[in-house]
Amino acid sequence: MRRLPPLSALRAFEAAARRGSFKLAADELAVTPTAISHQIRSLEEYTGLALFDRQVRKVVLTEAGQALYPVLRDGFNAFEMALQGLDNRKARRVVTISATNAFMARWLAPRVARFRRLHPDIDLELHASDQAVDLGADHADLAIRYGRGPYPGMVTEALFTDRFAPLASPALGVAAPADLGALPLIDFKWSRQHPLNPTWKNWFAAAGLPWRAPKGGLRFSDEGHAIQAALAGQGIALLSLELLADEIAAGRLVQPFGPAIPGHTYHLVRSAGHAPAPQVEAALDWLRTEAAGHG
Repeated sequence: MRRLPPLSALRAFEAAARRGSFKLAADELAVTPTAISHQIRSLEEYTGLALFDRQVRKVVLTEAGQALYPVLRDGFNAFEMALQGLDNRKARRVVTISATNAFMARWLAPRVARFRRLHPDIDLELHASDQAVDLGADHADLAIRYGRGPYPGMVTEALFTDRFAPLASPALGVAAPADLGALPLIDFKWSRQHPLNPTWKNWFAAAGLPWRAPKGGLRFSDEGHAIQAALAGQGIALLSLELLADEIAAGRLVQPFGPAIPGHTYHLVRSAGHAPAPQVEAALDWLRTEAAGHG
């Protein structure tokens, strides 16, 4: 437990030492010179040392006062800077957006620079989780939810519908569906089971091929890890053409054959409880524009 003298005494001493005058310190702190004198006297009694040499028109720090003054000066300066920082943070507008891990890493985060150019006065806080956050509890202003809805109590609009197709590293030389039997099929676990999830089994049905559970396949608990495995050439993965458009365009992944099957829809959702603040409207408009030109 700290043993410190009253803060008012420390403030009085610091101001008097900085101004070289009890009167000027009193003017700064909006008290009387007598009050300043009493506060400093109490501090001297606390320390058992004289802190000022009191002269006719000024006060001069003693050796003890000279030792104490820079510590208090730097401390009060640090207090002031910290409080100014809090004021600056309060003045800036912040929008929190929640999305799935894969969507955040592959679609949203690479586009943030454009938002910053459009709105340098608005800060984005990006929350990545495959579990839906509670917008009603103010955990986020907006969320990108992946599925078919509905989302009760939410204002919802569709951004775009996903498509899935076999993707592989060009180094594997995959050319035809017959190659599927020679390489591991990379898969990942969907957080929610749905008969229309774009799984390998559903892709085989769409391609008119007999389904056989793969031997030696790779199954991940996270979509992002399945993407990394495909990029590393560890097999063929059934992945999102929308989230991996940049990797396909750059030639890091190839779609050797079809078909592409539909995934679910990315929905932009917000709480229906109140009208969005101006900074949230700005983020909504930006997300709509990005989604309209994502392809």
